[in-house]
Amino acid sequence: MALMDFIKKQFIDVIQWTEEGDGVLAYRYPMQDFEIQNGAQLTVRDSQMAVFVNEGQVADVFGPGLYKLTTQTLPVLTNLKNWDKLFDSPFKSDVYFFSTRLQLDRKWGTPNPITIRDKDFGMVRMRAFGIYSYKLTDPGKLYKEISGTREQYGVDELDGQLRNVVIGTMTDLFGESGVPFIDMAANQVEFSTALKTKLEPVFDRYGLALDSFVVQNVTLPEELQKILDTKIGMNMIGDMGRFTQYQVANAIPLAAQNEGGLAGMGAGLGAGLGIGQSMAQAMTQAVQPGVAQPAPAAAPAAPVGAAVSADEVVATLEKLHGLVAKGILSQAEFDAKKAELLGKLG
Repeated sequence: MALMDFIKKQFIDVIQWTEEGDGVLAYRYPMQDFEIQNGAQLTVRDSQMAVFVNEGQVADVFGPGLYKLTTQTLPVLTNLKNWDKLFDSPFKSDVYFFSTRLQLDRKWGTPNPITIRDKDFGMVRMRAFGIYSYKLTDPGKLYKEISGTREQYGVDELDGQLRNVVIGTMTDLFGESGVPFIDMAANQVEFSTALKTKLEPVFDRYGLALDSFVVQNVTLPEELQKILDTKIGMNMIGDMGRFTQYQVANAIPLAAQNEGGLAGMGAGLGAGLGIGQSMAQAMTQAVQPGVAQPAPAAAPAAPVGAAVSADEVVATLEKLHGLVAKGILSQAEFDAKKAELLGKLG
């Protein structure tokens, strides 16, 4: 009786795979020393594919369905084994099942910053992360390229390889596109689409179809982010003169908290604004050489009550008249200053 049980166990009548849990891409059916009976039943469930491998060579591939294994249903294997008629005896073959379910929420990211060349910032180090999903479409390719003869191959084992592919492709895409980092970060949907298009042939090499690819975030190092924030602030302010005024306005609440703070700030306010205006003029001249710039403001008149000579008054009036001619002072302002200076002579 024991001998008969032993003999019966050497032959397989039903071949099937019931997936237990998630994360398995390839599963080798346990053959050991068993042989497959002529007319045995093969069951391939939905979201599965089965592959017969003869001596390391991929033979017949089966999609979902119920099959009776004969020379008609195993044409490639029949040819490899040189069966010229219905085989009556059991045969040996390795059978692999593959999961074709959609593998969702697979995460990718840069474990370390990657260095790219950006036309705005030069060489920068950036990070990025997101999610993607894929499914198996060609089990023969996956068997040849990755899973091989292993008893089981999981999704987690493949993640590392795919993640490295994503990062390498992203680096190439930045280099080829020439799109500035700011534009890329502001258009993550388009960035995701471009990456997906570039990655599809790579996934196809492994027998996989990339279903979706999402870039969730792209970031710069903290020190470069601070520079970017300053640049954005300068663009919002517009020019150095307004930037100085902006800084003074921000400093007023802080100065008011300290005794004598407002008085000290008032003493340097005119100088600060003058520096800002001078810097703005210098920057304008550097950007637009040859463009005439307004003449600097005239020196302030002597304090009220101070003795001035007639020559000083005449010289000051001539300078002020020149500013009127250039449109810097109005006629009313000139008349008021003229009356003030003449009054000092009296």
